[in-house]
Amino acid sequence: MKLGIVGLPNVGKSTLFNSLTKAGAESANYPFCTIDPNVGVVTVPDDRLKALGEMYHSKKVTPAVIEFVDIAGLVKGASKGEGLGNQFLSNIREVDAIVHVVRCFEDTNVIHVDGSVNPLRDIETINLELIFADLEVLERRLSKVVKAARMDKTYAKELALLERIKEHLESGKMAKSLEVTDEDELSLLKEYNLLTYKPVIYAANVSEDDLADDGASNEMVAKVREFAASENSEVFVICAQIEEEISELDDDEKAMFLDDLGLKESGLEKLIKASYHILGLMSFLTAGEDETRAWTIKIGTKAPQAAGKIHSDFERGFIKAEVVNYKDLLEQGSLAAAREKGLVGMEGKDYVVQDGDVILFRFNV
Repeated sequence: MKLGIVGLPNVGKSTLFNSLTKAGAESANYPFCTIDPNVGVVTVPDDRLKALGEMYHSKKVTPAVIEFVDIAGLVKGASKGEGLGNQFLSNIREVDAIVHVVRCFEDTNVIHVDGSVNPLRDIETINLELIFADLEVLERRLSKVVKAARMDKTYAKELALLERIKEHLESGKMAKSLEVTDEDELSLLKEYNLLTYKPVIYAANVSEDDLADDGASNEMVAKVREFAASENSEVFVICAQIEEEISELDDDEKAMFLDDLGLKESGLEKLIKASYHILGLMSFLTAGEDETRAWTIKIGTKAPQAAGKIHSDFERGFIKAEVVNYKDLLEQGSLAAAREKGLVGMEGKDYVVQDGDVILFRFNV
């Protein structure tokens, strides 16, 4: 999973990236201090792995990972080359979802690029740049399809779709709000890889004071939540500065620090939950003496395709999947004991994998 972090300059974007990845992206109180997209890989915290690894005495425990790309602060006119321009928008095209950091705190020491704090205006600024960048992509595709449609009538359907998307974007709407039900049109829409078609998670960056009640008393956060609900996006509340402090602590200190702040989970954990939810993802597990590992798949994936995540040979030669829920496995203490209790299922090609399944694949190639 790859997430792109975007936002206007000085909204706390690079501070958040630093804290999530500990990659040390430079963050400073002036626009464009992020000149190259910074990339960091973060492991997904998963208590199930630790418990299974201890039970199997695994030599290696491998969690799922998320790749974060921190993209330079966009400004009005970025799609036309303003600020550092369009080069950064192309970096977002490669991501699965966009994490849009929105400033929801007042601080006279941190300059806002537009002179005042207004999260909805900031969201609109970024969204317009994404729309303009997508319109450029569509114009190029349209000119090719118009020529092709003169020679081949099968292009008529795509031409009609492109014109619909263009009109939708020109009215200031995101591509993801366009109603498309036809399967062929849907696959074309995905193929265009439009920025405005990607799922969005809004990170409402608040002051420390607003963190304990999850931004409930912050009017700016309320506006961001209302806007996100209107477009089926996710929102999580974060204090990037606190998150940076948390990132320097070990697990025990982190737990105490969060407890002192009255928090149940860190911003990273909130973001991971939001990203798994919006992308429709979950994890199944494999466990053994050599390695215990989490594998990220789409919800609704069947056993052979889940096996293919491990190796294409597993999918090609799939015979059966031996499946047990991780809780049952831990309670029984071994796979053999779980088998004796009838808690292990032998599943075929139509089995839909569930979150937390521990699977042993049987295959033959």
